[in-house]
Amino acid sequence: MQDIFGQAVLDFYNGHHTEDIKTFSSFNEEDALPLAHLFREYDDMPILEQKALQRCKGSILDIGCGAGPHSHYLQHHGFDVTALDSSKTAIEVCRARGIEKTIHSSILEYRGTTFDTLLLLMNGIGIVGKLNQLEAYLNHFKLLLNAGGQILLDSTDIIYMYEQDDDGGYWIAGDREYYGEMQFQMQYKGKKGSVFDWLYLDFETLSNTAKNCGFDCHLVSQGPHYDYLARLVPKP
Repeated sequence: MQDIFGQAVLDFYNGHHTEDIKTFSSFNEEDALPLAHLFREYDDMPILEQKALQRCKGSILDIGCGAGPHSHYLQHHGFDVTALDSSKTAIEVCRARGIEKTIHSSILEYRGTTFDTLLLLMNGIGIVGKLNQLEAYLNHFKLLLNAGGQILLDSTDIIYMYEQDDDGGYWIAGDREYYGEMQFQMQYKGKKGSVFDWLYLDFETLSNTAKNCGFDCHLVSQGPHYDYLARLVPKP
């Protein structure tokens, strides 16, 4: 399977940037993922990401790190951070950028060191893909946490993307278990990657599922457009 994302990140890092990644969603929308955004500095990050970084503590696992902007910032400020991504090429770029601890793995396949903070930013919880997989991921995350540990994640409630009826309800296609389930495909320099599932979660659904998995779920902050930052802590 072609690593479309990793190749784009590598090209940008090496100064071979000629175009951004194109994304195609199950909403039949075409969009662009600016590569410069994947290398942004702290001052260019959204407020929710900045707040998440401010709340990091102890040893940190940056899940779905991409080009490593969050790991890069945390390491520079003295944190013990490990960058993890399923893209081998993205991890190679992280190492080239000087990030000292890296792991090439999908998160569900990772077994090893435990951490004080699990960090999932840029809608990092989207890796779950389908709502019916959320409990499995949260239970796995629990195994990766030290006593007193935390999960910090941001997501977006995409209900705004659906048409609203006169009675206030929303029309949602019947082929979806949950309205936040989407599919994406990336294209870079004329090559398309595989279609993959991606999950957007409203806070209430996250909170209810987290409680079922033995977490206390706290709404840390809300962004300007249905986005939010949440903190999950295992119950004693």
